[in-house]
Amino acid sequence: MSLSLRIELELEDDGRWIAEVPELAGVLCYGATRDEAIARVQALALRVLAERLDHAEAPGELLNVSFLAA
Repeated sequence: MSLSLRIELELEDDGRWIAEVPELAGVLCYGATRDEAIARVQALALRVLAERLDHAEAPGELLNVSFLAA
């Protein structure tokens, strides 16, 4: 099984970047740079998916995860 997660990015008025994975509720991170925000949100998304797998809330056959930055 393959899972592609979309990352939405926005530059805030104060210069920080915010990255969000809309498919995973609450997966939202700030970064000083675009790359930092992307790295942080990817790490958080993977933690959320790992928790779901640990608690049998996601299919066990999940083998491939990819991210698409918008």
